Amino acid sequence: MDLKEKIRNIKDFPEKGVIFRDITTLIKDPDAFEYVTDALAKHVEKEDIDAIVVLDARGFLFGAPVAYLLKKRIVPVRKKGKLPAETYQVEYQLEYGTGQLEMHKDAIQKGMRVAVFDDLLATGGTAKAACELVELAGAQIVSLNFVIELTELGGREALSGYQVYSLVQY
Repeated sequence: MDLKEKIRNIKDFPEKGVIFRDITTLIKDPDAFEYVTDALAKHVEKEDIDAIVVLDARGFLFGAPVAYLLKKRIVPVRKKGKLPAETYQVEYQLEYGTGQLEMHKDAIQKGMRVAVFDDLLATGGTAKAACELVELAGAQIVSLNFVIELTELGGREALSGYQVYSLVQY
């Protein structure tokens, strides 16, 4: 399946000069969504993982069905203030300023092997922050998994030392 045909490109969003890769057209197509879910699950099933970390919010869409198929726990990483129990927190760079991500302290235990999921790899800042959270808990990142990778933004290089997998590259 040609996934690029399933992803809508919106010019000048959210600002002039940017091409936004919109996955809503992919997820509304049951066959495309099934294809992506199965491809990601097939990639991760051989990695001997204990948990799937899903990034707020579109990472939830892809990591959750993979966790279901592989019978693995789901660990949400959310923006600051969205999780009710005690959390690990990390700050990361945004294009204009900083953001914070959090993960429950009881979500992963020391020594666990984890796969991380998000919809898109751009600069790698969000994924790197998620890796820091997992490592604060004493767990090991086995792979970082994305549907889309924007190669010109250098995210893969920012995540050097980690195994990065993406289904579609622009």
